[in-house]
Amino acid sequence: SKLFFLLLFFVVEMASLLIRTARAHSPRLFVRAAASRSMSWAGNWDGVEMGPEDPILGLSQAFLKDTDPRKVNLGVGAYRDDNNKPYTLKCVKEASSRIASFDHEYAPIVGKPEFRKLVSELIYGEDSEVLASKRNVTVQSLSGTGGLRIGAEWLARFLPNTPAYLPKPTWANHFPILRDAGIEVREYAYYDPATCGLRFTDLRNDIANAPAGSIILLHVCAHNPTGVDPTPEQWIELSQLIKDKKHFPFFDNAYQGFASGDAERDAFAIRQFAKDGHNFAVAQSFAKNFGLYGERVGSFSLLTNNADEASRVESQLKILIRPMYSNPPIYGSNIVTEVLKDKELRALWYEEIKLMSGRIISMRTALVDALKKEGSTRNWKHITDQIGMFCFTGLTPEQVDILKNDYHIYLTRNGRISVAGITSGNVGYLARAMHDVTK
Repeated sequence: SKLFFLLLFFVVEMASLLIRTARAHSPRLFVRAAASRSMSWAGNWDGVEMGPEDPILGLSQAFLKDTDPRKVNLGVGAYRDDNNKPYTLKCVKEASSRIASFDHEYAPIVGKPEFRKLVSELIYGEDSEVLASKRNVTVQSLSGTGGLRIGAEWLARFLPNTPAYLPKPTWANHFPILRDAGIEVREYAYYDPATCGLRFTDLRNDIANAPAGSIILLHVCAHNPTGVDPTPEQWIELSQLIKDKKHFPFFDNAYQGFASGDAERDAFAIRQFAKDGHNFAVAQSFAKNFGLYGERVGSFSLLTNNADEASRVESQLKILIRPMYSNPPIYGSNIVTEVLKDKELRALWYEEIKLMSGRIISMRTALVDALKKEGSTRNWKHITDQIGMFCFTGLTPEQVDILKNDYHIYLTRNGRISVAGITSGNVGYLARAMHDVTK
């Protein structure tokens, strides 16, 4: 009987070990299992708890309820003109009129071929080797978020048990997108609050110390939320380091053309990594650079070793996408296709992204000038050094609260502002308030 109990103890311990291992590697399975154990249908949803409010959307709701005429909304990541109004690109208006007679048939699971070709050329360059060798797979997605989610599901399926490293900080939605796919999320050093710049040495060390073959998520340009990007020289160094460590790069390309006003320049990191021989993934959005926020137009791309591998990868992407949403929407992608394929419309788009990014750059300068005019002696150089829609001001949560409660200026508590919300009409008031809370 003693032997029996020893054997029974061994079996129980082994079963426990297997369960703990499976739980670590397949968290989604156990979340669902736990839910099924703890809840059963009783004719109501009494067991469902209230979820936390989205911090950005909550900020917008508070702004809308505010009746003070001086109120300023610096929270939402959407472009506004100098009258603080939404801006519809002229090229988009013209493209919309041209596609009015198009049918409304289903698109293929991976999107229309012409859209996929034009998007691939925009990302990698028309003369890119990866396109000539047919080893790229690009599929249409539901904007950048959808592209990230397709990528997360792909990586969970074909690179199982691989941790993903995200910059600290990063876009808040990156975490649930990856975690909901069952991927373990870790962080690497990125932003330095002391300098409002890049912690490049620490960033490099963290990536070097990550387990070989890890997933490394990278912002292509206009890092959200900090506006701090690596220099071209730093990108080249990171490319070599990531290649040496056999990591898998996953690019979030939400602002191509919107950061600097030059779509070619903004694609530097992607094209450098392709040149250096990486196979990687890209989630692309056309919300900001085309102003198609509500149309949900984007793509997910994977680089493979050859055309045969690309064909097999595409077949599996179809299998992955089909039960998610079957087919992508066509209206927004038809607009993007019409603009990118037409020489005149494409030239107009280049002008308009330069106009939008130029206004944001000019507002950065105007804010720093206004702060100096108010008598601020702080170093605000980081505001003009950073790039893109967002700026990490360096304001503390307590200072942000004062701006909201006393000045009716709304921004996230980490000090991030959407520079698109600054206009020539409110920049003086904003500078005065920022100076008052930082004296």
